[in-house]
Amino acid sequence: RYDKMVRIFDVTGGHSKEVYHTKRMQKLFVVRWSSDAKYIITGSDETNIRLWKAEASAQIGTKAPREAAAMNYAERLKQRFKYHPEIRRISKHRHVPKIIHKQQEERRAIALSKSRKMENKRKHSKPGAVPYRAERQRHIVGEVE
Repeated sequence: RYDKMVRIFDVTGGHSKEVYHTKRMQKLFVVRWSSDAKYIITGSDETNIRLWKAEASAQIGTKAPREAAAMNYAERLKQRFKYHPEIRRISKHRHVPKIIHKQQEERRAIALSKSRKMENKRKHSKPGAVPYRAERQRHIVGEVE
């Protein structure tokens, strides 16, 4: 399924930490990291190559000493108060286009419907007949050792 977006996921988390999109971007076929891991290079269906910053809020180029100190201070504040609910909400917020937001809502509704259906099956069948599997475990096809 193509949603015409580039999403960067943290290895430990289940939510994307960066989201990139443009109005004209079509299906992505190639995604590569730069050698210094500061940029992401994408190639899409409309034969365009795009260069994205790996950290969307990061500034590119040289910074004045005061500016660098201010950015370091802001980063330390974010780290210090990262467990505060309001700071966590702000740091997790990502803007996505309206059409993609609607698709996400639709997928959530479908997933909720499936989980309700499975819960009803469990309620109305013999105990242990319908085993419970965590959502993340359902998506794992196989493990390679």
